Amino acid sequence: MTDNKMSFELNKTTVIVTGAARGIGLAISHRFRELGATVCGWDLDCSPIENDSAFSATFTVDIADEASVKLAYERSLETLGSVNTLVANAGVNGPTKPAWEYTLDDWNKVISVDLTGVFLCTRAVLGEMRKNNFGRIVVMASVAGKEGNPGACAYGAAKSGVIGYVKGLARELLPSDITVNAIAPVITETSLLDEMTQDYIADKKSRIPMGRFCTPGEIANMTAWVASPLCSFTTGQVFDVTGGRATY
Repeated sequence: MTDNKMSFELNKTTVIVTGAARGIGLAISHRFRELGATVCGWDLDCSPIENDSAFSATFTVDIADEASVKLAYERSLETLGSVNTLVANAGVNGPTKPAWEYTLDDWNKVISVDLTGVFLCTRAVLGEMRKNNFGRIVVMASVAGKEGNPGACAYGAAKSGVIGYVKGLARELLPSDITVNAIAPVITETSLLDEMTQDYIADKKSRIPMGRFCTPGEIANMTAWVASPLCSFTTGQVFDVTGGRATY
């Protein structure tokens, strides 16, 4: 039984954060480090965080490439000694346009990063987690995966797939102390806004009852709690950070 007096600390956490070089992933990495975790950052371009003291190591990784993920995990394991937590955050938005204007290349890029990349990264860490019968996996989904966003059908399809994957994987791992959960934010104030049209941004903000987008820090706090010892009896669930938009 979990001790109700347990403090909100992550000093026993060894974590890989994907998409760690900017935005949400960077905020998560800093929050985890503040709480005592040892952090390994993965990104397609690690140059912004090469000298960032929040990270014990950084590795350039293409999460949609099986060999790249395998090598990065092996190097991370050597650096950290063990990996008991994964935050699968890396993702792309893709073009904001109707589905009938998407090319197959557009579609495949979004699916390969946002869905297949989650599969490859979680599969990489599960061997050691299953051996130790302990782990925390937190996957970045989106409200688009629950409600859909016009102009982003590929993104919504990938994030809906992520939610289904999280729920299925969580149940495959039971009974164990490996939890698998998702975070589902609305659009967040990051550089991904640069990939979106102003009309798209205005429409999405109008759907949020609080009247604003969420911040990377708000998502980081939720992620840290889901990965912490305090969240010990919840798995296969979606934690919303939506300012009141989500209806279920």
